[in-house]
Amino acid sequence: MTELIVALDQLDFASANALLERTRAHVRWYKVGYQAFYEYGERIIEALHACGAALFLDLKLNDIPNTVAAAVHSLARFRPDMLTLHAAGGTEMMTAAVRARDEAVAGGSAMRLLAVTVLTSLSQEDLIAVGETHAAHELVAMRAELALRAGIDGLVCAVEEVAIARARVDSPCIIVCPGIRPTGESADDQRRVATPRQAAIAGADYIVMGRPIAAAQDPAAVAQSVLAELAATKSLGAV
Repeated sequence: MTELIVALDQLDFASANALLERTRAHVRWYKVGYQAFYEYGERIIEALHACGAALFLDLKLNDIPNTVAAAVHSLARFRPDMLTLHAAGGTEMMTAAVRARDEAVAGGSAMRLLAVTVLTSLSQEDLIAVGETHAAHELVAMRAELALRAGIDGLVCAVEEVAIARARVDSPCIIVCPGIRPTGESADDQRRVATPRQAAIAGADYIVMGRPIAAAQDPAAVAQSVLAELAATKSLGAV
């Protein structure tokens, strides 16, 4: 079944911790991204571990191979269950990250690496503006194949690209889909969005949802509604 990851993107620790406290009875997975990590990362990660939550550390590492490998080594101390890097960094960078992951796992870490393929905030016009000649789905397919060949554990892509990504890899992999919005809600700064049901049908292993839950008067109720929707939906190929 597709699992829900709640994004902790609040401006301060108190707000993020309040969201955690209001939803943790129902939610297992939480995302810590740039804003949370750089502003109050150690505090919120400690709170997550204290309540037994699973940590999706979404930092989209993208630099020269040696630097990314060193970052993976350093970040292992936070005990992330999943850590993201960007597939745009290329095969050598991802291979270096995989070696660092393997060393961390040998030391007792359970960390898995996920490669971000194409940001869900980018439209085709955005890609053209930065000189990219391929369509988003073509980029996802190419980067998915490179990432899995390098030994990356999974991928981050839009719901509409899940089938494309899975078709380009020979072995099972984790797929996380951001850009999830309940039916009828604003897409905000996302471009390639989908509902929880659409993500579950497509076969996403995890979905990431932030603002629709965090901004709700009752975040726990919204989280429960999303979980119920996921539980009631069979993915393509399910029996």
